[in-house]
Amino acid sequence: MSLFCGTACRTKSFLCYRLLSTFVTKTRYLFELKEDDDACKKAQQTGAFYLFHSLAPLLQKSEHQYLAPKHSLLELERLLGKLGQDTQRIEDSVLIGCSEQQEAWFALDLGLNSSSSINASLQKSEMEKELKGSFIELRKALFQLNVKDASLLSTAQALLHWHGAHQFCSRSGQPTKKNMAGSKRMCPSNEIIYYPQIQVNLRELEAAAWFSYDEVATALRRNKRYTQQQSEAFAFWLPPKLAIAHQLIKEWVEKPTCSTLPV
Repeated sequence: MSLFCGTACRTKSFLCYRLLSTFVTKTRYLFELKEDDDACKKAQQTGAFYLFHSLAPLLQKSEHQYLAPKHSLLELERLLGKLGQDTQRIEDSVLIGCSEQQEAWFALDLGLNSSSSINASLQKSEMEKELKGSFIELRKALFQLNVKDASLLSTAQALLHWHGAHQFCSRSGQPTKKNMAGSKRMCPSNEIIYYPQIQVNLRELEAAAWFSYDEVATALRRNKRYTQQQSEAFAFWLPPKLAIAHQLIKEWVEKPTCSTLPV
């Protein structure tokens, strides 16, 4: 009995570690793509694209559920060429995730005009006929999608909507430019950087904020207890060492993806 329990515990620990390691690996990879335009552009070569039209995702009906088809870069380039569009429109795509095998996933809305696109929006009916699917409002199809597609498409829709609403700088009025991954926009005239903001749910969190790598690394190095007055001098505290969140943060800080990442 003790041998069985020991084996079961080791198996459970191994599976938990593998799951944790996979999550950290994916997080590091996505961070690299968001920070490095060249790496992101390279990832598009082997990545997959989800298509939208005016924030409605392209879906295909399969029995009692909807499927979200993915398209390779080559397929997308052929589609745009067939519809008389320039492949420059692909630069409007945004990064929304990746697989465990590091296949990057992107979303592209072909029904919206943008400051970086030289083409007007494509006709919905023309695209649906070519793609053998339908552009359906996400809220109408959400409960007929699997969990993975529902999550990805919701993320994609929110990010595409944010980019559509932040085409111009609020201070200078000049057009903003997104990075390759779509994780931020910058105003070339004053170098102000804008980031997407998914608002804080105050029922679940007291507060949320962005922290730099250096701030996180500094917090990780603290190993002494401080009084309440002393702790107020620091931006934030990490979860205790036994928490999974602490281990995720620790591994991310101590094992950067590559030497090109900011440290």
